[in-house]
Amino acid sequence: MTVTATPSPTGHPGYSQPLPRQPESAAVARRLVRTALAAWGLEDQIDDATAVITELVSNAVDHGRLSSIRVIVSRPTENWIRLGVVDRSKAIPMMRTDSNGDQIRGRGLVIVNSLTERWGTDLYPWGKQVWGEMRVEDAA
Repeated sequence: MTVTATPSPTGHPGYSQPLPRQPESAAVARRLVRTALAAWGLEDQIDDATAVITELVSNAVDHGRLSSIRVIVSRPTENWIRLGVVDRSKAIPMMRTDSNGDQIRGRGLVIVNSLTERWGTDLYPWGKQVWGEMRVEDAA
């Protein structure tokens, strides 16, 4: 699999990688996030960012349709980090507000909501991107 780095208006490259839609891809996604944040000098935010990407990948693995997903890590502006996962399902994720009983699963978007300033879904004709944005704590 190839990691793609693309230039951005902020001068910080964005990172993107296609991955198989399987649970093991979360580890690869966390490495991509660590690489990007280290390159941007934002090591203090790696723990929260890797937790967010893990939950986004997990949701895509559970609810995506085709055999692959795409992880995207970018800096849309100097003050924001965007973590996204693209899959081929058009189903819009909903944050659970109930306790979900004794089930361990189903709370991923609650975690994303607590660790990001904002999150959402961009719909495409063929699928969607679910993303979370974190404010840069110490703009370099």
